[in-house]
This record gives sequence, C-alpha cells and structure tokens, in this order.
Amino acid sequence: MRFQPASPALRSYLSHLTTHIHHTRPSSRIPFHLSVSATRTTTQLPSHRHFTSTTAKMSGTFFDAVKSRRTIYQLSDESVIPDSKIKEIVEQAVLHVPSSFNSQSTRVLVVLGDEHKKLWNEIVKPAVKAVAPAEAWPSSEQRLSGFAAGYGTVLFYEDPADVHALQQKFALYADKFPQWSEHTNAMHQYAVWTALEVEGFGANLQHYNPLIDEKIAATWNIPQVWSLKGQLVFGKPAGKAGEKSFKPLEERVFIHGAKN
Repeated sequence: MRFQPASPALRSYLSHLTTHIHHTRPSSRIPFHLSVSATRTTTQLPSHRHFTSTTAKMSGTFFDAVKSRRTIYQLSDESVIPDSKIKEIVEQAVLHVPSSFNSQSTRVLVVLGDEHKKLWNEIVKPAVKAVAPAEAWPSSEQRLSGFAAGYGTVLFYEDPADVHALQQKFALYADKFPQWSEHTNAMHQYAVWTALEVEGFGANLQHYNPLIDEKIAATWNIPQVWSLKGQLVFGKPAGKAGEKSFKPLEERVFIHGAKN
C-alpha cells in the first residue's frame, strides 16, 4: 500500500500554530522509540471527517479539526500513517507551538509498537497495582489494558532548567513562569492530539505521573529532572467518542465593543 502525504487539513492546521519565534532544532527534545521487531499493519483509514481545501476557508478547516478532536478510548495497535509522519507531526508541534518568553521548555518522548506496550504492561500496570486497593485492581487493569492495546504514546515533559533560567532573568515574574510552563505544555498536548486525529487516529490523554516517572526515565534515558505532565495514547479507532454536552455560550463568552 502506498502512503499518502499529509492531508491538506493537517497542513493547514499546523500552519495555524506558527508563531514568530526563533526556532531550535527539535531532535534533542523529541526522543523517538520504535520497536523494530514489532509486527504491525499500517492502513489508510477512510476519513469520516470532511475538511475544506480552499485557502479561502482556512479558518473553517482549522475549526473542523478542532471540532473533530475527541477522546477515543477504544483503540487498536494499527497505525494509519507511517511512523515518519508521526515524527513529523510531533516535530512541527514542538517547533511552532508558542511558549512564554519563547522558553521552548517542552520535551516529548514518543514510544511506538512494542515500546508502547512495554510502557503500559511493564511500567504503568505494576506501578498502579502497587498502590491500588485490591478490590479496585481488576477494573484498573482492564482500563490499562485498553491503553496498551493502542499503537503509541506521546509523553509530554517540561524541562525545569528553562523555567529556572527565566525566573533568574525576569525576577518580577518568577512566580508566574511555572504556571506559564504548564500552559505551553497543554498547548503542545492539544496540537499533537488534534493533528493525530486529523490523520485518522483516535487518542485519549492520561496522567499516571508521578508513579511512573522514575522507571520511564531509566528505561528510555530521560533526564530525571524533567517533569512528566501527561501521556497521549493513540491508535486506530476501534470505537466512537461518547456524547458531549455543552454549557450555554452565554455563560462562558463575553464580548464588549463589537461593531458588527
């Protein structure tokens, strides 16, 4: 099967992330682990998302992607795009997602195939079982097995060295930089999540840190000082997102001074 290049929707989505910053090479910030022994089937899913392709509708295309990003728990271990495209998506997000004072403090670890299964079966499961009540473990194990059933995990970190450097340089805002660091990490999570789903993946975001931090650092040579923030699990969708309700916009959005 021949793989298709990145979709127009993904290219337009990533273009909206661009900000006026000085870029650094992302390779040192994105450890990428693939299992060369893993047997996997790569398929091109028929997309259930319909995106416009005209440049006049770029903002509409962007919000099509925003609306289509949902939490999908039922995943299989198939991939819908080449691993090289997954790497490209993560690198583009790391390059172009903004950060306070251009700190570029986010770090990303990507584990695929058997490395992904190692994460959930050999690291997360034992860590959770050690602290879970005995009566709660069967349901917890079932949930964790669902994550292990996916194809990959993107782990998002913050490097405190960048935060501390800004605290020293701009003492007036020293107490704010840790919070702003969380903001940029969340934007990276959202950008990668949305881009992966544009390509046909399903994904869900988990938070098993700090239970798993030390073992992950030892397994994949991650600096112990990096702070793990979240784990984005993804794979070929094997189910649909649940129903989503919305609070009234009148209670959430307030605009003053609008002229038309």
